[in-house]
Amino acid sequence: MSRPRILFFGYSEVGFACLELLLERGDHVIGLITHEDHPDEKIWFKTPAIAAQEKGIPVFTPDSVNTPEWREKIAAMKPDLILSVYYRHMIGTLILAMPPLGAFNLHGSLLPKYRGRAPINWAVLHGESRIGMTLHRMVKDPDAGAVVDQEGVEISPQDSAEQAFRKVLPCARVVLARQIDALLTGTAVETAQDESAATYFGGRKPEDGRIDWTRSSLEIFNLIRAVTDPYPGAFIDHGAARLMVWWAEPATASAGAPGTVLALDPLTIATGDGALVLTRYEWRGAPAPSLEIGTLL
Repeated sequence: MSRPRILFFGYSEVGFACLELLLERGDHVIGLITHEDHPDEKIWFKTPAIAAQEKGIPVFTPDSVNTPEWREKIAAMKPDLILSVYYRHMIGTLILAMPPLGAFNLHGSLLPKYRGRAPINWAVLHGESRIGMTLHRMVKDPDAGAVVDQEGVEISPQDSAEQAFRKVLPCARVVLARQIDALLTGTAVETAQDESAATYFGGRKPEDGRIDWTRSSLEIFNLIRAVTDPYPGAFIDHGAARLMVWWAEPATASAGAPGTVLALDPLTIATGDGALVLTRYEWRGAPAPSLEIGTLL
């Protein structure tokens, strides 16, 4: 009996870890559909193309698979199962309907919370203490299909988004290892998501890192740790210069309108309910301005 043919859609280190697992098991992966690395993106993670190329797996990087040409190519591959792991583009329902064993996705949240893009960054921004990975059936709407399995992990209120990512990364491999045989035999148990508990968030842009000093110290700190390096970072503009804030700590007291410079060494800024000490920051775009106590940023 021939082994089921798996067509793998994936990117990021989560995609690498899961494809690596399939190849270690000797599963029949017939191809990898992935993305070209974007020249403006800091590539700080392994990508599944590395694992595929080492094993001679064909690698494809179409701008979209939802074209007649690519639908024909995928149909000709005759996949029995589609697995998607951190693939960034939507896969149309005509493709999802092709494999007889179905199409499943590994998503970086504990669904139904944080459907959509950048779920770990959004979870950190909202101060979540537990995040995870969910294996679910793919349907027309993003991340809305029935859940097969999920695994969670606790994160610290001091973790950056990258630290949270490193903690949750092993959960993807755990879930896939637990369920891949059931997927390949068509025996996976699926549970519908609770739509009343669902939340959805879109992709984040660099501009979304702009700091609003009228927010609470905790809200601003969560923004900083959600977008700090290797992500684009939190910032505020002052004249022609941009202040990039890579880390901060709460200050003990505040006396000033939000955005007011309360101290220069260390640089301390008033927030909506207190103050933050900027412990790691830089000025970009123009020479650093001469700040004084009382300056409004």
